[in-house]
Amino acid sequence: MFYQLYEMNHAAMAPFRATADAMRLAFRNPLNPLSHTVIGRTMAAGFEVFERSTRRYGKPEFGLPTTVIDGSPVTITEEVTWSKPFCNLIHFRRGLAQARSEDPKILIVAPMSGHYATLLRGTVEALLPQADVYITDWIDARMVPMTDGTFDLDDYIDYVIEILHHLGPNTNVVAVCQPSVPVLAAVARMESENDVFAPASMTLMGGPIDTRINPTAVNELAKNKPLDWFQDNVIMNVPWPQPGFMRAVYPGFLQLSGFMSMNLDRHMIAQKDFYMHLVKNDGDSAEKHREFYDEYLAVMDLTAEFYLQTVETVFMRHALPKGEMTHRGKPVDCGAIRNVALLTVEGENDDISGLGQTKAAQTLCTNLPDSKRMHYMQPDVGHYGVFNGSRFRREIAPRIVAFAKEHSKPQSTAEVAAAKRASMVKRVIKGGKSA
Repeated sequence: MFYQLYEMNHAAMAPFRATADAMRLAFRNPLNPLSHTVIGRTMAAGFEVFERSTRRYGKPEFGLPTTVIDGSPVTITEEVTWSKPFCNLIHFRRGLAQARSEDPKILIVAPMSGHYATLLRGTVEALLPQADVYITDWIDARMVPMTDGTFDLDDYIDYVIEILHHLGPNTNVVAVCQPSVPVLAAVARMESENDVFAPASMTLMGGPIDTRINPTAVNELAKNKPLDWFQDNVIMNVPWPQPGFMRAVYPGFLQLSGFMSMNLDRHMIAQKDFYMHLVKNDGDSAEKHREFYDEYLAVMDLTAEFYLQTVETVFMRHALPKGEMTHRGKPVDCGAIRNVALLTVEGENDDISGLGQTKAAQTLCTNLPDSKRMHYMQPDVGHYGVFNGSRFRREIAPRIVAFAKEHSKPQSTAEVAAAKRASMVKRVIKGGKSA
């Protein structure tokens, strides 16, 4: 019932929110003499803070119409090239006059952990000048009808494998935070089966590969509570009239409460500063606040089965580092990884995935030669700085591109077609479905 009460409260606030927005516009209207006074700006600021504090933030846009390549602007077109009920694959197609064969093909696997894939806008933007970029755009579970079935951790791994098959050989996969585990598992399964579509390289960034190392507050919560506690306290059914009515989910608003409670004092100070910027007519600072919180406060629901299986497998049982993880009943053996190059990236001050948790992947891949592995620790950044910000653009992104280029092997159209035929025959023999 808690989800229903949340929806009712949101609906009940709608008239007040609309009134506040109207009054904000009235006090900001240049035809209103008060708009040029401190009193007018104070009133407008108060109404805007109220309206923004009570609204529901929709999915943001990537908003990347252009990039700069070799000093010249190049148009970017977003295309959905693969789609399933819980995910779209977006290709940021660059409008180049001729192909840049030296640029690696990079698949960014965005986290399914509450925020939309647009949280990685800065990651995409930094890679676009030197790479052909794709990203997984996970869909809000509350928007997926029950008739489309369930989605758990095994399905997540299936999606990653299917996308790699769709993109073809010579893809470089980059997993940001949460997907580090399913991506590593997917690659291990593909290598175990000698899959020709296994990626050329994988980059794992700030991911919980082994949460027994330097456990954070997030890790401790999962360790100190039984799985039934999560089932009873954070799993709810999507209310009517949402498309996913009656689907069991971990609601986005509940996740957001957890995010904000970790640094509540910072968020309160940010709100106060935003109010003062509006009163002082400091438009640039106020706009930066809007941009950040429009993204930060936009959250999505997760399916209950995916969330609970992830909590149990990754944070409670530590199944992957213990060698106990399975996918569709088959063991996930990281020792099978022999050909896919591995780059692990961590932030020195990461308070979500502690230092050493991602690097653990290097230890698990026991049969990977030293020439195909690399680890980088970025000083003076937290979790967000591992995949966004000035240090990411300056220090981390160039390393990702260079690593991908080093381990990519350009293939002709005939070679790609032959690989696809071989993979299709293999799946038919096994009784599977062709991609």
